[in-house]
Amino acid sequence: MPNTSATGGYLIPSVTPAPAEDLALEDIMQPAIAGITGITATNVRPRFQEGNPKIPDQSIDWCAFSITMQTPDANPYLEHDPAGNGKSTLIRHEDFELFISFYGYNAAMNAARLRDGFYINQNSEKINAQEIAFVDAGEIRLAPELVNQKWIRRNDLRMKFRRKITRDYAIENILAADVHLFDATGHVDELIVISE
Repeated sequence: MPNTSATGGYLIPSVTPAPAEDLALEDIMQPAIAGITGITATNVRPRFQEGNPKIPDQSIDWCAFSITMQTPDANPYLEHDPAGNGKSTLIRHEDFELFISFYGYNAAMNAARLRDGFYINQNSEKINAQEIAFVDAGEIRLAPELVNQKWIRRNDLRMKFRRKITRDYAIENILAADVHLFDATGHVDELIVISE
């Protein structure tokens, strides 16, 4: 049984709804990249995978992506809901960077399609439903790779997104408290009992 504010100890957020992280966040971004670029979904791959998937031929358009940085805002907001036993919700915003490497004969074209495509509102609807918003895109950078003694075409793009993070904690309502008020001399001035 997880701790609550009544039990003491460390509080962990409730499991549902949890913000998308790791593979779940990649699963949100992958169809958006595929849909906006027109690259076949199976060729839009997370950069870091178990095993070593075969690299497609130079003539095939594909990309590898990863979330490389997550930067929180300075101060989260904490809101208490007194319903039932009560709970507190932490709300903050976070920027994250998506780093995509495009391969194939159309690498630069696909990078440009993705960069420009996120400026179209309809293309952002699916990620907006997950409380993620496109912020901006950086430059497209040529970064060819030498693979098996052969140069392959590669273009890199960094994109910035912002999302809302919400986490619920079991911080229960205060039902009663003893409060001691001290005057300037340090003597107890009054004892107040606050109760339901």
